[in-house]
Amino acid sequence: MTLILTLILLPLATGLVLLGLKPNLLRQILVSLVVLAVCIGSVALALLPSPLKLGDLPVSQHSVNQALFLVEVAMSLFILYVGVRAKKPLIVLLTLAQAGLMVWFELTAGEHLAVAQNLFVDNFAVIMALINGIVGGGICLYALGYMREYHEVAHRDVRDRRPLFFSLLFIFMGAMFGLIFANNLVWLFLFWEITTLCSFLLIGYTQTDEAKRNALRALVMNLAGGLAFAVAIVWFHHQTGSVEMQKLIASKQTLVLLPAALLCFAGITKSAQLPFSSWLLGAMVAPTPVSALLHSSTMVKAGVYLVLRMAPAVAHTKVGMMVALVGAVTFVIGSLAAITSSEAKRVLAWSTVANLGLIVLCGGIGTYEAVWAGILLIIFHAVAKCLLFLCVGVVEHKLHSRNIEDMSGLVVRMPKVAIMMQIGMAGMFLAPFGMLISKWAVLKAVVDAYPVLSVFIAFGSAATLFFWVKWMGKLIEVVGTRERIKKELVLGEAIALYGLSAGTALACLLFPLISIRFIEPYIYTVYGQTASLGEGNVIIMTIMMGMVMLFPVCFLGYGRGVKVTDAYLGGANVQSSVKFRSIADSVQDVSIGNYYLHNLFTEAGLSRWGVISCSALLVALVAVAFL
Repeated sequence: MTLILTLILLPLATGLVLLGLKPNLLRQILVSLVVLAVCIGSVALALLPSPLKLGDLPVSQHSVNQALFLVEVAMSLFILYVGVRAKKPLIVLLTLAQAGLMVWFELTAGEHLAVAQNLFVDNFAVIMALINGIVGGGICLYALGYMREYHEVAHRDVRDRRPLFFSLLFIFMGAMFGLIFANNLVWLFLFWEITTLCSFLLIGYTQTDEAKRNALRALVMNLAGGLAFAVAIVWFHHQTGSVEMQKLIASKQTLVLLPAALLCFAGITKSAQLPFSSWLLGAMVAPTPVSALLHSSTMVKAGVYLVLRMAPAVAHTKVGMMVALVGAVTFVIGSLAAITSSEAKRVLAWSTVANLGLIVLCGGIGTYEAVWAGILLIIFHAVAKCLLFLCVGVVEHKLHSRNIEDMSGLVVRMPKVAIMMQIGMAGMFLAPFGMLISKWAVLKAVVDAYPVLSVFIAFGSAATLFFWVKWMGKLIEVVGTRERIKKELVLGEAIALYGLSAGTALACLLFPLISIRFIEPYIYTVYGQTASLGEGNVIIMTIMMGMVMLFPVCFLGYGRGVKVTDAYLGGANVQSSVKFRSIADSVQDVSIGNYYLHNLFTEAGLSRWGVISCSALLVALVAVAFL
């Protein structure tokens, strides 16, 4: 119990201290020490046997409930203030409905709630804790150097509010630990809403009109999910007299189908599935550490975590089918939309939306094979996507652009960062990296449960291959001379990026052990049977992994002993530069660009059809849950 409470309370307390800590040196020391402590604590938790038997809380449960209730009321009042000040009646209405329902529930049933286990730790929770502690900790270290450069060099016009920024990062991390370990749905709801509030404040960090607009959009959509969460708690308690998540999962489907459906709805909003994906795309206006945090280790992972938790409750039901269809449509639309953009962070955002769609698809199917594949997707996506976001942040500061077309020849200009980006991209789609293994497992689960959904997997995966390959090609394309940037990384950035690169490779090399140690025992506990990759496939994948790892190694000396020559244009080159004489006898520059298929489809058109389709599916989800 002490370790669990430390993982929750230490980041929360650190966040409060950082709010009033302005000296940079003290902030760096405190952030580094707490990140180290959280990482050690997460690893120590992973070494303990699971499920972990927790003792009693050091204080009475009633006292804790009262304290958490006061925090919830304070947050609701602040959000009401935000809604009134921004003249957003929808924020006010959603907050009043959500807060009013929970206050009524607390006043009428709060004293009679008897929860045997407020906190619960199993193998799935341990996996999420490792992601939150290690990946989230890496983002905090990266932010130390990034935010200094952000204000001193790249964005001098933005007011420096770093104490608030780092405070929110750690409060976010602590709330995520609380969400992961909470078995009491009322407690889980509070931590859920803390992540909503933190994301709103972080997205609006720059205080520009665009940032404020996108932050308010994120707040509205996540409040809608929060209202569904609150209704689920009240309904479940009315039906069973309990607010324990483990009892909800183990209850008969007829009793819990509606609250499970509402919790899946809340997870869909939090994980930015269509029709709610616009809030995550809008979050790209925030500094890069925020993007990485929202996309990889917290926020959206909280959504898919809840959906996968609900998987046993919705398996083989019409509700589960609707959830799976929302994920399937989002996967295809998100993958196609990523093709149409040349803005790096937007491509990563659509890729995140798409891959989370696959995880939601797994949760909706709800079989043991699907959940096994979904947890694998969470692990590999968290590490590789965080690496890519942080790399793009560095590139943006050095090149003053995050356009993919401007990254041509990055392997010469910033070879270290380019290699790490290649590793991250390989981790997202290339055999035998983990994301491809996970997608193979998803396809197997889909074919066994709902074969018709395999069409979505095929077309979405093809689009995924297209946008990753063209970006990788741009990084190693060299046209003309390129000056190398001398200082690619500062210390905090280097620690985070090297660590995540190693983590991506190690996760792929050790995924059989990860599956055996953490995922398979959890699946067996829930379903009484489990899935695995098979010994033969593991051997093949390991051999392939060794061969693939030679690819980045061949670039280690790039930029020192490599001679870049001009492109050969069939004798039409002009002098020694990369120019050619056109058919009109005019001298023009050689230019190479990617295909974005704008003549076939656009991001706006795809989003429109995706929003319509998934909105209809969510209406059907609620309808079939009531019936």
